Amino acid sequence: MEWKPDRESKNPIYKQLAEYIEQGIADGSFPPDKPLPSERGLAKELGVNRSTVISAYDLLESNGLIDRNRGSGTTISKDIWGITKKRIPSWNRYIEAGPFLPNLPVTQRLHKETAEQNLINLASGELSQDLFPLSSLRVITSNRSFIGTLGYDHPQGNPILRETLAKHVKQFRSIDTDPSSILITSGAQQALHLVVQCLLKPGDAVAIEDPSYHYNLPVFKSAGIKTYFLKVNKDGINPHDITDLYKKHRIRMIFLNPIYQNPTGTLMSENNRKKVLEISSEYGIPVVEDDPYSLTSFSGEKMQTLKSLDRYGNVLYISSLTKIIASGLRIGWIIGPKAVIERLSDAKQQVDFGHASYSQWIANDFLESRDFENHLNDLVKQLESRKDQIVFSLQSFLKEQVDFHVPEGGIHLWCRIKKEFNENQLLEESIKRGVIFVPGSTMGSEKGFVRFTFSREKEDNIHEGIKRFAEALNAVTN
Repeated sequence: MEWKPDRESKNPIYKQLAEYIEQGIADGSFPPDKPLPSERGLAKELGVNRSTVISAYDLLESNGLIDRNRGSGTTISKDIWGITKKRIPSWNRYIEAGPFLPNLPVTQRLHKETAEQNLINLASGELSQDLFPLSSLRVITSNRSFIGTLGYDHPQGNPILRETLAKHVKQFRSIDTDPSSILITSGAQQALHLVVQCLLKPGDAVAIEDPSYHYNLPVFKSAGIKTYFLKVNKDGINPHDITDLYKKHRIRMIFLNPIYQNPTGTLMSENNRKKVLEISSEYGIPVVEDDPYSLTSFSGEKMQTLKSLDRYGNVLYISSLTKIIASGLRIGWIIGPKAVIERLSDAKQQVDFGHASYSQWIANDFLESRDFENHLNDLVKQLESRKDQIVFSLQSFLKEQVDFHVPEGGIHLWCRIKKEFNENQLLEESIKRGVIFVPGSTMGSEKGFVRFTFSREKEDNIHEGIKRFAEALNAVTN
């Protein structure tokens, strides 16, 4: 075979090979009365792995172009035009053709391992089951009458829940809003997707924090959005960096998590928050504020969100009940100008015809109950205790090997490893020892970091998890 794969091409070698053979079948280079080369022989001839040839043959077989039979080898299909038998769709082509990109491989691995293995989980950004207000929620579902509708609800979400949320954000977050300016979403993630898909277009430039949760989300790349980074320091981002990015790249939107930021746990100073809003107003750049953690201040101090300081309607505010009640409720919301909310609501209707009635009912009744504030106070105490534990454990097992910022709220701790290490090896070694964390590369451009989440495990498990992590780190760095 004279053909050789182009190893510089972005097109995978197995696809190149499949396309070459398909063309050869069409032009007669591969006659139907002769078998195709064996997988092993062709791999040797081309200098590729046998798995590459197998993938190419799999693709050709799924397209109905070849038959593979034990003993007689691989031959061109006698029914190549599909006259007498049905053809199998080439699902790989469909999987790879869609514009909606998959998660990063490391992120997929984290999701798989935490779902399937019994690991000490210092990776998942959610509360543990024992922090959910289960007894209160059981009372709501068993003793109270369901007052909602079982049909499609209002496009923006249940009106009663939106009334309750307007009161909630006023009381707990100092945000003045109207129910008509609120859209109920399936968590903050859906809210973010709606904003990107509806308010931006391919080629637009946006600013995101580095490191940040947004850093590893494929939603921006899927939508063709260019992302530029705002470095996060101990006081959050430097607002003047926004001005620089705007002048260089004409950024059209800013995505920020200013209060107990994920993953660094940092709190943007109030002066910097005000400066961000000044710059937003000066250049007319909308700010998308992601606020999962402002109610988890360990000191009890009431945090001023960007939205609470916003006087001109420049901030789209996203929050949810995931980090303060339960992730399974799937209740999030967006607060913004009515015209924007109507646009996002219209898009949400195209996806799911509105939010589930039952979860809205449960969320509404719990937010209105006396139990909510008691639960919130208890939750913050529990999170502070777990934060204290992870700080103690890190100092006990890794004192001279790590640096970290001690968060004043939230659920994450961002840790710098002083030694050089291979990130993949450290993750694999940790999983072998029964503990999992989030590698820093999934959240930022700078090497040498890991993110620990302390809300998912109790104190004893946190201590044991850090002990196992230290053993894994020593194993890959010594």
